[in-house]
Amino acid sequence: MKLMICGKGGSGKSTIAALLAKTSVETGNSVLVVDTDESNFGLHRQLGLELPPDFINYFGGKNVVLEKIMAAAPDYESVSFFDKDWQIADIPSEYYSEKNGIKLIAIGKIHDVGEGCACTMGVLAKEFIGKLKLNSDELVLVDTEAGIEHFGRAVEQDVDAILMVIDPSYESMKLAEKVLELSSTLEKPVYYILNKVDENNEQFMRESISNQEMIIATIPTKASLSVTGLKGDEITADGCEIESMNGLLMEISDNS
Repeated sequence: MKLMICGKGGSGKSTIAALLAKTSVETGNSVLVVDTDESNFGLHRQLGLELPPDFINYFGGKNVVLEKIMAAAPDYESVSFFDKDWQIADIPSEYYSEKNGIKLIAIGKIHDVGEGCACTMGVLAKEFIGKLKLNSDELVLVDTEAGIEHFGRAVEQDVDAILMVIDPSYESMKLAEKVLELSSTLEKPVYYILNKVDENNEQFMRESISNQEMIIATIPTKASLSVTGLKGDEITADGCEIESMNGLLMEISDNS
C-alpha cells in the first residue's frame, strides 16, 4: 500500500509519518518512507535515522535530470528515468537509511543558494512512486512538502490513498477542502487525521469537515511530542498514538 501524507506547514505531517512508520513495523510490515520535501531536514531525526544522500544523485544529480526534462519539452510526460519496475529491494543501499524495519529515502534537498527550483525532484518522485511495486507486507509512506504544489506535479497519481493532516487552524481547514477537490480529479480517497486536538477544538474541527466518516484518527495535543520535535529527537509511539495509527492503517487497508 502506498499512502501520501499532506497538509500545511506545521500541521504535523512528518510526525504522523514517523508514528505511522513505527506502528506499521510493530504489526509486521516493512516500511519505506519517501521524503519528497526538499526543505524538511527533520523527518529523519524523528525516525531515528541518518539523512541519506539525495536519491536524485543516483540519476546524475539535479542538473542532469533537469537537462533530460528540458530536452523532452514540451512532451514532459515522455521523460523516464526507470527502464523497468522497481521493488524496495532494488533501491541502492547507499541511498537509504535503515533501522528496525524502516527504510528512508530522500528524493532531494535544497542545499545551496541559487541551485534552482524543486521541479526536478517532483518529476523524479512521481515516476519513482509509480514504478515501485510492493509485496503484501510492504508499506510506502510519502511525506510531501507543505501545501499543494505536489498536486500540480501529479505526484499523487499512483498512490492508493491520501492522508490529509489537519491542525486547528483556519488555513488547514481551507487546505483540506482544496485537497479533497484535487483528489477527486485523481479519483483518490482522502482520509483525515485531526492533529493537535484538545477538548476545545475537536468538535469544531469535526464539524468543519463535510465527510466526517473519513476522519480516521485523532491525535491529541501532547507536550512530549512537541518537545521531542523541537529537540529533533526520535519519536516514540505509545498509548493513544499507537491506537490511533493502528486504527488508521486497518481502516485504509479494509477499504483498499
